[in-house]
Amino acid sequence: MSSRAWRSPCLLLAAPVLFFAAFFLAPLAVVALASITGGPDGLTLTPQQYLRVLGDQYHWDVILVTFRLAFFTTVACVVLGYPLAWYLVRVVRWRAWRRFCVILLVVPLFTSNIVRAFGWMVLLGRNGLVNQALVGAGVADRPVRFIGTELGILIGMVYVLLPFVVLAVGNALARVDPACEQASADLGASPAATFFHITWPLTLPGVVSGAIMVFTLAVSAYVTPALLSGGRVSVLSMLIFQQYSTVFDFHYGGALSMVLLVFTLILVALANRAAVLPGAAR
Repeated sequence: MSSRAWRSPCLLLAAPVLFFAAFFLAPLAVVALASITGGPDGLTLTPQQYLRVLGDQYHWDVILVTFRLAFFTTVACVVLGYPLAWYLVRVVRWRAWRRFCVILLVVPLFTSNIVRAFGWMVLLGRNGLVNQALVGAGVADRPVRFIGTELGILIGMVYVLLPFVVLAVGNALARVDPACEQASADLGASPAATFFHITWPLTLPGVVSGAIMVFTLAVSAYVTPALLSGGRVSVLSMLIFQQYSTVFDFHYGGALSMVLLVFTLILVALANRAAVLPGAAR
């Protein structure tokens, strides 16, 4: 192979690789280095920050809350997003209406998370529309406290992240050949059996990709939990922001950041492995 044949791809890849290294790998290395250094000069290698994070029950409680919120957000988005994607791909026949629904789904993504979080603060407030509807319908005797609870944060994050699952699952559903489902029905399979043995396995990659996107975004979310928590619920992203912007303890903040990153990567790898194993078994 001539030098010109391999030089062109290298030149094309140079710019994105340099951009990735400068704006992702280099900052990540700085944070990782800060997390394992300390002492009077700030340059002594020490595991003190990780012992501080992993040896304190408070931090484990915050980690549990963080990943619990991310897990339930992911589950709720998949449960709500799959039927919505099914409706857009399989039920809607009028293309104009389908495009309009997709636009309604995507347009909120162009709105700031701060604006949307403040909107939910108004809706979920003691005298907000949600409580007025619950009390008016007789579901609740008195206003329910949403602000400052995990439920309120969960509602806000599901609203923000639901489009990612709908788009991922919708794309997977659009790729499923209807002939496979028709063949299953012709062979006597019920609609439920066709779904669980044909449609669901074929759309599982889309579900997994959407769920991973939602989980990683939810576990690192800051604006929505910070505003809807009312100061009563803490997640790791809030602690990290506090250390970097208020306390200026970059070593402690770096350790918190690396713990969040490592735990997230482990859970994502396990989820991806669990999704691959059924396909490999077939």
